[in-house]
Amino acid sequence: MAGERSGPATLADRLRQARRRRFVGRAEELELLRSALACDEPPFGVLFVHGPGGVGKSTLLTMLAEVAEEAGARPVRLDARTLEPTPPAFLAAVRALGGDREREGARTVLMVDTCELLAPLEEWLREEFLPSLPATTLVVLAGRHPPSPHWRADPGWRELLRVVALRNLPPRDGQALLSAAGVPRRLHRRVLAATHGHPLALSLVADVIAQHLARRRETAEPPLPLGDPHVVRVLLENFIDTVPSRLHRRALEVCAHARFTTEELLRAVLEDGDAHELFEWLCGLSFIETGVHGLFPHDVARDVLDTELRWRDPASYHDLHRRIRGHIVAQVQRSTGLEQQRRTADFVFLHRANPVVSRFWDWETFGLAHADELRPKDRDPLLAMTELHQGPEQAELLAFWMDRPAARILPIRTAGEEEPIGYAGMLALHEAGEPDIAADPGARAVWQYALRNGAPRPGEQVWVARFFMDREHYQRPSPSQNVVTTRHIQHLLSSKALAWDFIAGYEDADFWEPLLRHIDYHRVHEASYEVGGRRYGVFAHDFRRLGVEEWLDLMSDREIGAEAAPPTGPAPELVLSRPDFAEAVRAALRDLHRDDRLAGSPLLRSRVVRERGEPVPDTLRALLCEAAQALGADVRDDRPYRAIDRTYLRPAATQERAAEILGLPFSTYRRHLARGVERIVDWLWTRELQGS
Repeated sequence: MAGERSGPATLADRLRQARRRRFVGRAEELELLRSALACDEPPFGVLFVHGPGGVGKSTLLTMLAEVAEEAGARPVRLDARTLEPTPPAFLAAVRALGGDREREGARTVLMVDTCELLAPLEEWLREEFLPSLPATTLVVLAGRHPPSPHWRADPGWRELLRVVALRNLPPRDGQALLSAAGVPRRLHRRVLAATHGHPLALSLVADVIAQHLARRRETAEPPLPLGDPHVVRVLLENFIDTVPSRLHRRALEVCAHARFTTEELLRAVLEDGDAHELFEWLCGLSFIETGVHGLFPHDVARDVLDTELRWRDPASYHDLHRRIRGHIVAQVQRSTGLEQQRRTADFVFLHRANPVVSRFWDWETFGLAHADELRPKDRDPLLAMTELHQGPEQAELLAFWMDRPAARILPIRTAGEEEPIGYAGMLALHEAGEPDIAADPGARAVWQYALRNGAPRPGEQVWVARFFMDREHYQRPSPSQNVVTTRHIQHLLSSKALAWDFIAGYEDADFWEPLLRHIDYHRVHEASYEVGGRRYGVFAHDFRRLGVEEWLDLMSDREIGAEAAPPTGPAPELVLSRPDFAEAVRAALRDLHRDDRLAGSPLLRSRVVRERGEPVPDTLRALLCEAAQALGADVRDDRPYRAIDRTYLRPAATQERAAEILGLPFSTYRRHLARGVERIVDWLWTRELQGS
């Protein structure tokens, strides 16, 4: 690493030095980038790093950025959590940092973290954006999932793509991490055995021990829950109990609840705390990451911390939620454009656990689509899908409103697809003329209801969500519905002098009524209307009776009151390093006929076992036998299989007896046995990395 300054000048310098001290291993990954930067023409264009949460991808990117700086290159780092997954938003972020061009004398290394969130853009990135970069640019993509088969299917990308599967730290590196963090050597073996080298778990152990030693005498044994299979979760719970003060604990709770945490947010929520000191403390925690827009915890840490407060102190949780929500709403209301969209995403994030709302979102396609401006060539596709789902009369009304300034027609697209997959249409009835309203049965019914039940005063607004559909799913949860819901929230939070807001585009009003009742939109049966023999329901909210701020408070109350804690679910996969995986396979072979011992094998939580069925000894035993049978299929040399067979599958009383049965000298038998075990490990390891 480059030489450190004589003394840190900024908090960033202190963070850099702390990360260097705690960073261990990953030598091959660092050298891969270093050697590429040493070439005039790099051997690859994209380095794709993937691995599960907590395995150290973001930390590795930080160190790769330092490698780039040492080589005279210019690292440009983006985090997909801060971006809307659309080409315009991605390009804007890259261009703002100058990541789309080389500067004189400095090669650019573009780094994108959490790239699994950019799945909607994968084709566009692969086919358009990345090929447009200068030839000397290097790109590092880091995410939880490996690249899709489309990368390998392209002959060009097969040559210019390097894929690295990041695994747990091997024992030597795990010990180095613990030593760097000041963990006593007497605890290393216990810690490594319990965490299997998982970097986040190791770092959390170090944090718990550091706080324990700071509060108690150095020789006291820290109460580490290292026998628990969910060690990360339990360590976090221990960490919560040992934070320096009540305010530090509260700052941690803010960080877990909000999408991003800044000093400004801490000042707004923690009125009696030193926001700068608390923010700096959060920066130093191993499970807190830094991004362009603030701090955020690792996903597992966020779930544990937020759920713990909700369970332990519901009233305090409610107060925290309201304070954070109020700050975010204020930011949405005073921002515009892309900034307002990002702030709205911060607001939507607070709804992530609500059981009533969440079932009306299509979470599998969340983020796959975005709203766009209406283009002339959109007219025919929108009219065609409207006629298909709702008939020619409704299509004629859409065509009518497309030519009126009071209408806001928003096509919904996915990345790389020009033709809309759906659309939404909102009407500003306060801007429309009487003849235009009279020409549409839906607009007319809604407007007449508003006039009878509280006519708008001069300057007040009346909006109606008049049209909506997804091309394939019509009006069920879909990519288009996700977009419409988000944009509707943005519309409410940014509207001024809002009187009535109507949702009047759903044909199956009964289906949507639970959601709309939950958000305080009452059904207006007398305003329902027909177009082309189809009846559409109408829902309304009078924001003069319950204004936006009060409505937000009501939503907050309902959200907190619901049982929104996510289920614990099955135990997560355990991602072992290659040495730990090999040792686990050897142990499982030795215990092949012992259910009680196989039940404790870490392989039961590995990918290769969980993909085969229920993670129980029988599944693991069957998989090991399958691996051995694959070894026996090698007709060129069956001696390794025969050694495995008489040692583990049909074991002789002793290994000496197995050698006698096979007619081999004991040393020769041992050599074939070792080869057989290693080939079984290779067979299983390949499937662990690549899937079945």
